[in-house]
Amino acid sequence: MASFNRTFQAFRDYFTTGQVGDVALLKLRLFSITATPELNRQLQPFVGQFPQINLEALSRLPEGTLGHEYAQHMHKNGIQPLEISPDLHAEASQDPFALRYTVTHDIFHVLLGFDTSYAGEIGVLGFMIGQNYSRMLNAFRPFVKHVYPVLFFRQRQQMRENFRRGEELGKQAKMLLAYDFENSWAKPVDEIRVEQGLILNGLKQTNQQHTAPMLNNQHWFDALP
Repeated sequence: MASFNRTFQAFRDYFTTGQVGDVALLKLRLFSITATPELNRQLQPFVGQFPQINLEALSRLPEGTLGHEYAQHMHKNGIQPLEISPDLHAEASQDPFALRYTVTHDIFHVLLGFDTSYAGEIGVLGFMIGQNYSRMLNAFRPFVKHVYPVLFFRQRQQMRENFRRGEELGKQAKMLLAYDFENSWAKPVDEIRVEQGLILNGLKQTNQQHTAPMLNNQHWFDALP
């Protein structure tokens, strides 16, 4: 586990410069949110992989492809791909779940159709719980389902609906965290959704309308347990 000083630096960098990757990784580690043995087994091919994502190159891919839609999502919300600082690479390689989730989080938003509002993040969190990524994360289910809508009262209805939808999608879908996104940028999003079981009640996922304030580059909510 990273030292106290390094963890403090990650939080400081988050608040002062908006650098999110390190704090997202270390917060998962701090709360001991570890993967189930089965997920860890499936994530072994990704150990030590720190993808460098070029949004400009992805934006030139055909409309409807994963790469193009991901780049549009990032540009629209003023977000940069989450990256891990080189001095934390060894730490990250010891925890394939924390690493993989940190570097792929925003791809989940694109495939699941959840925006970057608080309610959208709850949808992604519900999906993670439905996928049974972590026993510790599952233990937070009552808090996520019942307390967050109270804390963020104005978005309570959308939070409840997103959590329900995300959890249902998670239960029926393939293990999305183990999907090879890096070699699928040119594949149509709709095709990936069908392959991975990301269609609920016969309806395709669609990006939600942004009716609530976006988080922009402040992804602190992403890393909440």
